[in-house]
Amino acid sequence: MLIDLLIKSNVSRYAEFKNITRILAFREGRVEQVPCSRADVFNSKQLTMVEKRMLMKFLTFCMEYEEHPDEYKAYEDITFSEYLKTQKLTPNLQYFVLHSIAMTSETTSSTIDGLKATKNFLHCLGRYGNTPFLFPLYGQGELPQCFCRMCAVFGGIYCLRHSVQCLVVDKESRKCKAIIDQFGQRIISKHFLVEDSYFSENTCSRVQYRQISRAVLITDRSVLKSDSDQQISILIVPAEEPGSFSVRVIELCSSTMTCMKGTYLVHLTCTSSKTAREDLEAVVEKLFTPYTETGIENEEVEKPRILWALYFNMRDSSDINRNCYNDLPSNVYVCSGPDGGLGNDNAVKQAETIFQSICPNEDFCPPPPNPEDIVLDGDSSQLESSESSTILEANSETPAESTTLGNPEETSE
Repeated sequence: MLIDLLIKSNVSRYAEFKNITRILAFREGRVEQVPCSRADVFNSKQLTMVEKRMLMKFLTFCMEYEEHPDEYKAYEDITFSEYLKTQKLTPNLQYFVLHSIAMTSETTSSTIDGLKATKNFLHCLGRYGNTPFLFPLYGQGELPQCFCRMCAVFGGIYCLRHSVQCLVVDKESRKCKAIIDQFGQRIISKHFLVEDSYFSENTCSRVQYRQISRAVLITDRSVLKSDSDQQISILIVPAEEPGSFSVRVIELCSSTMTCMKGTYLVHLTCTSSKTAREDLEAVVEKLFTPYTETGIENEEVEKPRILWALYFNMRDSSDINRNCYNDLPSNVYVCSGPDGGLGNDNAVKQAETIFQSICPNEDFCPPPPNPEDIVLDGDSSQLESSESSTILEANSETPAESTTLGNPEETSE
């Protein structure tokens, strides 16, 4: 959804992207690359010839599964993991499809969820590279900046370095009239879009948030060696214990402009069951080794070293209904923060829903007009202006001072 919106709105011209080059899997203590495209499948040394044919047959079915309901209708009430076992796929193929192609939960995702996810993966495959994923140079923070530039083209005004201190609500209409910034300045508007961290504790007292566990690492090399040191990888590590969740690992190289040359930036994300360190440390220990200052120069280490690490939890408000907030004014619209999903589909859906609520008859994120097609307000009278200026120049009685614009205040006097 985001890629389509970037293209439709021409916002893509404000950003640069790199294709995520590898989908990885973690099996039996080893990291290995997952074949995604048809060429990758047939060139893979991990799969037997029989497995290659089985995988291609199943993926072909997933691309058009809706046209063959008899093939899956009887399995709609079971998980996608159980459904894969009925398709006579080898354990090797089941693992690849479940965790690296569909990227769905082994215990909670239904057959339909898995088939939809697999079809979506395959539908996006090959557009820009061997995987269906793109990453913006300089990081995800570039995307809102790009949309801000488009907003400015349509007349958007930004009050930079003005943090919101409170909302001003009219007692009679119960609508928000303005915000007060840290300087005490009142900024008036008809509609307000806010992230719910700006609300008071009383407003959010009935809201039950989910939590996301995050870890950010800087490492000295990739989790999987290759001929190139500029690989961008996605790796899903399945949950090992009941009640825990799979962990998504995104490894970025220096060509993404997110880390220094010779290092990698690694993001680990999962749904929280405990603290971030408790949820993620076991996966970190499997993939990486701690950095030690003594005896490392001559030591050959198999796993990448951690040069820096940060663990933190953040709340996920992506599925919170506005009715959960107490006394929320009707002209205040709530935007959720980052969620734990891969991609930005939820943010795009939420943005369009709010936009249609405020501007029901307007096109969502239309492309800006071609500069050559823009007609300014003064253009229609350009001919008249040029004619009048010609008359003034031809008038010999016109004083020379009249061609010079003076200070407006002095003129008014």
